[in-house]
Amino acid sequence: VNKHSCKAYGHLKSQQEEKLNSINEIWQQSLKYLKVKKYMEFDLNDKGDIDMMGLKRMLEKLGLAKTHLELKKMMSEVAGGPSKDTISYHDFLDMMLGKRNAILKLILMFEGMGKEQEQKDVGPPSRKTFSDLP
Repeated sequence: VNKHSCKAYGHLKSQQEEKLNSINEIWQQSLKYLKVKKYMEFDLNDKGDIDMMGLKRMLEKLGLAKTHLELKKMMSEVAGGPSKDTISYHDFLDMMLGKRNAILKLILMFEGMGKEQEQKDVGPPSRKTFSDLP
């Protein structure tokens, strides 16, 4: 790994974080709802926007793989039109803090509830006896 490219990447990420933090000043009252780090994690092109692959990765990480058509529908719903192929941070904030109930917003809001239900017993299955058979 090239030391200079790592340094440049770190510098790029810090610039991106500064830009996102300046946008956050607009939404200061609702800062508790914002997850800047999560947004940055799915900005795969490092341009400050979540593209189709970033959205796909986000949903797959939540265990909700979607088809290309479903992703396009979510993207246009959040970005405000079918011609947009990325979700800007501003669009993301409008979706999360606004009154619109976008599908993606609902998925992200209930992410924690789904994780609680996923926990199952850990360990080997209990031993079966003949009386357990039908």
